[in-house]
Amino acid sequence: MILRLVRIGLPAAIAAAGVVLIVEGATENEEGAGVALIGVALVVLLFNLFLRLGASSTRDREREEEAREEYDRTGRWPDE
Repeated sequence: MILRLVRIGLPAAIAAAGVVLIVEGATENEEGAGVALIGVALVVLLFNLFLRLGASSTRDREREEEAREEYDRTGRWPDE
């Protein structure tokens, strides 16, 4: 639950604040800050995506290593 809040809720809240600044901003600086906040929201989303991809590739490598150890012990690949 908390992880979903960080992965989805945080970037959504940052982007929403950016949109509010763009729409309601009285000066160019406020509108620029809104654009920057939308960019930050995209960076947070990409960072979360890269972390998830890294974790899944680590699990894949661990499973491959276990399969190789099984092959070394038995002479058979585990899923054959």
